[in-house]
Amino acid sequence: MLSKDLEFSINLAFREARERRHEFMTVEHLLLALLDNSAAVEVLKSCGADIDKLKRELQNFIKESTPVLGPDDPRETQPTLGFQRVLQRAVLHVQSSGNKEVTGANVLVAIFGEQESHAVYLLKQQDISRLDVVNFISHGISKVSDDKDISPSGSEEEAGGESPSS
Repeated sequence: MLSKDLEFSINLAFREARERRHEFMTVEHLLLALLDNSAAVEVLKSCGADIDKLKRELQNFIKESTPVLGPDDPRETQPTLGFQRVLQRAVLHVQSSGNKEVTGANVLVAIFGEQESHAVYLLKQQDISRLDVVNFISHGISKVSDDKDISPSGSEEEAGGESPSS
């Protein structure tokens, strides 16, 4: 089951894509939507993300690369296979770990499975890896020294707040 927060983020992304007459709803649309999702933003900030820069880059990429439906085209915006795989991957991971609710943070991890996507490229440009995201979600390990003592939202365990040894 999707958290209410995540459901809201996905619905907002679909609504915006439809209003802009985008032919497809992509992984990049999904990542852009997660930038307004509190669970995902907490993780991204702990990984050192520049949220404003990421948002601008995603908006520019989507604007430049997403096909737009003509005004008389009756088709609806369709999710790409990559978009669908990300959500399926997040749901399966949460179910296999015994949890019941998929959050924006879980979807963020699942996005990294789409290695060929521009979304993953932009995250890597900011030096954010899947391991960084998982380390924060699972152990509260932040790459940013200011956030060392933040424990991840929804974490069952106490976060140690330790930085990885170099």
